[in-house]
Amino acid sequence: MQAHLNWHIDLDIERTETESEATASLRLPDSTLLTTRGHARRNPDDPEQARVGEELATARALNDLARRLLRKAAHEIEETTHSPAHPHL
Repeated sequence: MQAHLNWHIDLDIERTETESEATASLRLPDSTLLTTRGHARRNPDDPEQARVGEELATARALNDLARRLLRKAAHEIEETTHSPAHPHL
C-alpha cells in the first residue's frame, strides 16, 4: 500500500539592516516538534542585499533541521535494531 504524507515546515524570518535570523519548525507525526535557527550577518563592507542574508539564514536553519531529523531517525533505528546507525545526508 502506498501512502502519501504531507509534512509542513514553518519558516519565520526576521531581519535588520545587517542581520537575518530564520526559525524553522517541523511537527512530526509522532508529535515531536523540531525547531532550529539560522543566522546571517552582513559584513559592513558588503552592499546591502537583504535577500542574500535571508537565504543564508534559512539555509542554515534548514541544514540544522535536517541534521536533527537524521539524529532522531538514527536513534529510532538503534532502539529497534540495537546496533549503531549511521545515516548521513
